[in-house]
Amino acid sequence: DGTLLRNGPGLFSVGDSEYNHWFDGSSLIHSFTFSNGEVSYRSKFLKSDTYKRNIKANRIVVSEFGTMVYPDPCKNIFARYISTHLSNIVPNFTDNNLINIIRYGNDYYASSEVNYINQIDPDTLETVGRVNYRNHIALNLATAHPHYDDEGNTYNMGTTIIGLGRPKYIIFKVPAKATGKEQKKPALRQVQQICSIPFRSALFPGYFHSFGMTENYIVFVEQPFKLDIVKLATAYFRGVNWGSCLKFDEKDTTLFHIIDRKTGKKISAHYYADALVVFHHINAYEENGHVVFDMITYKDSNLYNMFYLHNMKKDTNAFIQTNQDFSPPVGQRFVLPLDVHKESPKGTNLVTLTDTSAEAVMQEDGSVYCKPDNIFVGMELPGINYKFNARKYRYFYGSKLEWSPHPNKIAKVDIATRTHLEWYQENCYPSEPVFVASPGAVEEDDGVILSSVVSSDPDITPFMLVLNAKTFEEIARASIPTTVHMDLHGLFIPDAV
Repeated sequence: DGTLLRNGPGLFSVGDSEYNHWFDGSSLIHSFTFSNGEVSYRSKFLKSDTYKRNIKANRIVVSEFGTMVYPDPCKNIFARYISTHLSNIVPNFTDNNLINIIRYGNDYYASSEVNYINQIDPDTLETVGRVNYRNHIALNLATAHPHYDDEGNTYNMGTTIIGLGRPKYIIFKVPAKATGKEQKKPALRQVQQICSIPFRSALFPGYFHSFGMTENYIVFVEQPFKLDIVKLATAYFRGVNWGSCLKFDEKDTTLFHIIDRKTGKKISAHYYADALVVFHHINAYEENGHVVFDMITYKDSNLYNMFYLHNMKKDTNAFIQTNQDFSPPVGQRFVLPLDVHKESPKGTNLVTLTDTSAEAVMQEDGSVYCKPDNIFVGMELPGINYKFNARKYRYFYGSKLEWSPHPNKIAKVDIATRTHLEWYQENCYPSEPVFVASPGAVEEDDGVILSSVVSSDPDITPFMLVLNAKTFEEIARASIPTTVHMDLHGLFIPDAV
């Protein structure tokens, strides 16, 4: 019993204007409410300022990640220059929060990666109102993938890039009891900054979509997939979208920052790896003096290109022909020894764990070069039994990505045995799998997997799929007698016991 909330793009044109990228579409929020063996479905567009402005104008008037919008040519030229051109020097980002549903205190928000989030009512899906991070903490960007500890506190990361002091990454915490009794003030008013980390290159901050968390540490990966600040500030004038301001530097290294959650102090050791791109962390934990973290990595940044709508409309064979250089996602494990000293033997692997081939080799200059242990190839949108978040775990679940932006399988990976189970039905496209534990469960995979499924077969209506998480066998499905869109992320809110 409870409600599964999902978020993703659901509207790709307004009037005669169209978006270019799947990540630009207007946020459509879905809810699947499970009660007494029945499932109820509802969906509503997020009534963001962006959505309301676009609908009022009957055209797209707010720029998005892959779609840069310019003023109506009928407007006065001088007014257009003053009101629009100058304001685009420092981008005032869209509040079309289409990536995830997150929680701060007792408040639920539709979230993307900008300074705005929109509070929603999880029961009715009505939009309560917009909140600006910058009114509470100095951020231009923030992730849509926070972490939650056992007490209900929320941890998240953001970036300060323009107009808010020295450029830096910021780690912050929102207490579990931050929501006031009157429910009118945002939980963010009690936000606590844990620490800040300077960019390694002032004009090229590393992009990050998520991060890792263990019992005692935050794991931040500063990757060479970078945001070019100058290009961002001039994108409007140059006639390019914000997505083009992200560049991958394959000649650079990937840095690993380990920060104490309680003190905000960064571990002094310099950990690094070869160039990679990461969007989603799987899990992280501590074991015998090591920080172990797993994530989905790529050899390049071409993933975003897959989701331009002209690519998504191609059939699989045509897509393969035009995307031969696509780098498949790889689940990788990195292991960082915490006890690193100048006296540590040079050229030797400092990892002493026996269940992984990951290495951390001490270099002559005192830095630690990390080599990953490859877990599984071809999985994205990873999820776990969240009761095992920040703890040693065995299983993760995800969408199999095979030469197409449309995942047609979901799978369960056993990290210990490096085997997997999968669910597949022809012409069906399941969403990110969400694990829900059985009441009183002890075993890690004692529960069910929930996934909303759409189909290209007109005879198959969309349905909510329920799988046995142990066996990946189907337990039930609930048909949805309406159109349902593919989505991105979400979370399950169990009914209060």
